[in-house]
Amino acid sequence: MKVVRSILVVVAFLFATSIVSAQDKKENAKEEQVVFFFFFHCENCENRIKKNIPFEKGVKDLTTDLSKQLVTITYKTDKTDSDKLKKSIEKLGYICKEMKEK
Repeated sequence: MKVVRSILVVVAFLFATSIVSAQDKKENAKEEQVVFFFFFHCENCENRIKKNIPFEKGVKDLTTDLSKQLVTITYKTDKTDSDKLKKSIEKLGYICKEMKEK
């Protein structure tokens, strides 16, 4: 009986520490935003980006502006970075350039 009780205490302790660890990882994950100047010319190009890029790992939000040719992506830094996002856009056959803040 003591062995079963000891095992249950150890399992409960391990379960509690894993929950705390998972919460810490979520709290430490930062979100950043990147803006790409994007060479697209029609709504079909814009729709292709809107349909594919949100499924990239870590992407939280995506907005496009066809008139200014801009794509703004909000992403989690622990899952992806701006270089990976740029490569995923280029895989679709488009050319883009990251806009740096002044």
